[in-house]
Amino acid sequence: MLKRKLDPLTLALRVLTRAAAAVTLCAVVFLIGYILVKGVPQLKPSLFALKYTSQNVSVMPALFNTLYIIVLALPMAVPLGVFSAVYLAEYAKRGNKAVRAVRLAAETLAGMPSIVYGLFGMLLFRYQLKWGYSLLGGACTLAVMVLPVIMRTTEEALLAVPDSYREGSFGLGAGRLRTVFRVVVPSAVPGILAGIILALGRIVGETVALLYTAGSSAKQALSPMDSGRTLAVHMYLLSTEGLHINETYATAVVLLVLVLGINGVSMAAARKLVKS
Repeated sequence: MLKRKLDPLTLALRVLTRAAAAVTLCAVVFLIGYILVKGVPQLKPSLFALKYTSQNVSVMPALFNTLYIIVLALPMAVPLGVFSAVYLAEYAKRGNKAVRAVRLAAETLAGMPSIVYGLFGMLLFRYQLKWGYSLLGGACTLAVMVLPVIMRTTEEALLAVPDSYREGSFGLGAGRLRTVFRVVVPSAVPGILAGIILALGRIVGETVALLYTAGSSAKQALSPMDSGRTLAVHMYLLSTEGLHINETYATAVVLLVLVLGINGVSMAAARKLVKS
């Protein structure tokens, strides 16, 4: 079988694409390897004590607070972002000026610096609503922050579903509501979960917005109105203090394992949903 000869432009683009992929992969491998080499030797039992002290610098309260704030933020952001995207992609008229304005606003907000969201959360939740430093205020701020990301990725996933799926469903007598939630949305689940994973990564890795809203208390938060630091904030504070650099690398390992674990569970759930 004769191989088709590629034109120079296609060949150059293929080489550049593969080179960019190789550089990106090397950067990721180097980053993960550097964190593991520096942090794994610093992991010790005292780092996982249930109570934080200035001697053990335990990560357990911060780990609990991180999971707590995920549980608070995602249920606020995911339904609103997904249903907003469903309306924009499936119900709003295509080419509508209002829809274009909403998309432009979402894209602008998605690229907004996190300190702006932190100032917004501080003014609204800390001062206007008088919540003070609280995990609830931090979770609400993070929900507002990741909402545009979830909405735009979900909308793109829905728009990527072929129109033939919709036409086939309508041809079988299904209504719009049944078509959207029985045909279109299940087909777009991998893209929707990708947006949620991106939002989750931003929640886990956020520091500035939480310093303004959730505070930096080293204690484990027992209620949503308590102040507390997440793993990212904990790692930032340890590095700025300069007294526990080794524990900072160990915290980075814990944060890396947490992110990889969450991403692995999410991808496994996506594959299972697609097969079903």
